[in-house]
Parts: sequence; structure tokens; C-alpha cells
Amino acid sequence: MAQPFPVIGIVGKRGDPGVADTVRRVAQAIRDRDRQVVVDAATAHHLPDWSGDVVDRHAIGEACDLVMVVGGDGTLLDAGRAVALHDTPLLGINLGRLGFLVDILPDQMERTLDKVLAGDFVRDRRLLLTARVEHTDGSCAGPFLALNDVVIRNAEFARVLEFDTFMDGSFISRHRADGLIVATPTGSTAYALSGGGPVLHPGLNALALVPICPHTLSDRPLVIDGRHEVGIVIGATNRSQALFTVDGQESETLVPGDRVTVARADRELTLIHPPGYDYYNILRNKLQWGRGQRDPLTGH
Repeated sequence: MAQPFPVIGIVGKRGDPGVADTVRRVAQAIRDRDRQVVVDAATAHHLPDWSGDVVDRHAIGEACDLVMVVGGDGTLLDAGRAVALHDTPLLGINLGRLGFLVDILPDQMERTLDKVLAGDFVRDRRLLLTARVEHTDGSCAGPFLALNDVVIRNAEFARVLEFDTFMDGSFISRHRADGLIVATPTGSTAYALSGGGPVLHPGLNALALVPICPHTLSDRPLVIDGRHEVGIVIGATNRSQALFTVDGQESETLVPGDRVTVARADRELTLIHPPGYDYYNILRNKLQWGRGQRDPLTGH
């Protein structure tokens, strides 16, 4: 019987030499379990003594059966867009702070890896967005993939942005706000949450449209079915440029009249969690729900 995940990749936080020791430890653990190790080129840059296989980040999904992410949620977002085209699952080791997506502590890594390689894990499928930009000069940008969100906001500080929203071509509303967040269920606990948006269970086929600091109290977050396409058109009366961002990591400048189209992608991202993974436990710990109260099931 073939071994699960015969080739395992490692992606570390970009530009952070502090991940080197953990990456070396992960690589050794993989080798000790008779799997091939591949490191992405940006991570290998921090390993001057690395003599193993190296590939570019955009190609690591094709080269590997599983990718282990060493860093925080931002590193996983970056890696997720790179591997999504090949449906390569991700396993996250948390060196960051919040860790909604990377949920394994470094001291749990070897024990978790043993369980995953034995087939004892939780497979979690996450909705992805695809977005494209149509500029008034006839040029286009995209498509871009997003795991968390697509954000449109004013590029200048203290300037109001006017824009129109559409669903499947039908007009929703005209907005005056600092911008708009189109979030996946995964992204509902990121920027959208700080903007007053709802928490969406990651299994939902839904999107949240969350205005950023709207200038009318009636402009509230809106949850729509994930099968719908969202359009955002930058108002012609704006006196400054706007900024389009994907997961806070890729960006495009927008001018009045530009259109952004966002829809559910035709693919998903697979996350691997250790056995016993509990989404609500993540929320309780990260958002401090019921802090100081006992769990009614465990008494702790």
C-alpha cells in the first residue's frame, strides 16, 4: 500500500529568517518518516546550508502531495493561492499570533505529523473567491484568487469613496464609505470582523459584503448566497484613486468608472487539521468568547 503524502513541501514566512530553525526541524521530521522534502525558493533563501530540493512558490503545489506552512495566517493565505490550482492540501504550523488557519504549535508538530501520515486528520474544504478588474481604458487585471477577502477602499487617507454594488448585474445600492470588503466564510473572522461583519461558518456557501466605516448607519453588512456574482463600480464623482486588494497581499489601483467583479471560484482550498479539530473551540480561544466561564460539556 502506497504511503500517504510521499512528497511534502515546506513554505515559510516570506522575508523572515527567524523561521529557519523551525523549517529545519520540520524538514528533519519529514525525512525521519521516509518522505521526500521540498522547500520553496523564498524559504530556502534563509537556509544557506540547504542541499535538498527547491522549487518556486507558485510551483510547490504541483511538486508536492502536502504542503506544511511555517508562519502565521498571512503565510498560509499566500501559500493557499499558490497551491489551489493543484488542490494540494495545507497543514499550518503557527509561529504567528492569532492563528485561525495555522493551528498547530511547533511543540506539537512531530506528534501531529505522525497522525496525519497515518491518515488520522480532519480534511477541511474552504471556499475561494475569484476577482477581476475592468479598467475604463479597456485593460483588465486578473483573475485573482482570494481565500479571505477582496477589498476596495480609498487610496487616500480621510477621503470618502463613492461606489455602486450589484448582484448578478442587478443594482443593490450606492455607498459612501471608506470602502467595501467582500469576504468568504474563512475571511469573516479577518478584516470583515473588525469592520462589524458577521462570523460565517466555514462550511457555508456564502459571501459577506461589509462596508468599511459607512457614512450612513443604514448601510449594513449583507450576506448573500455564494452562487451570486458581485459587481462594484467606482463612482465617477470620486476625486481620488481607490485601491483593490486580494487577501491584503496583491493590489491594483482603481480610478472612477473601473469595475471589480467578484464570484466564487470553481475550485476550493483544502486544509488539514489535527484530529479533534473544533472550529468553535478556535473561536472561543481566539475571540475569547465566554472568557472565565466553564465549558458545560467538559467542566473546564
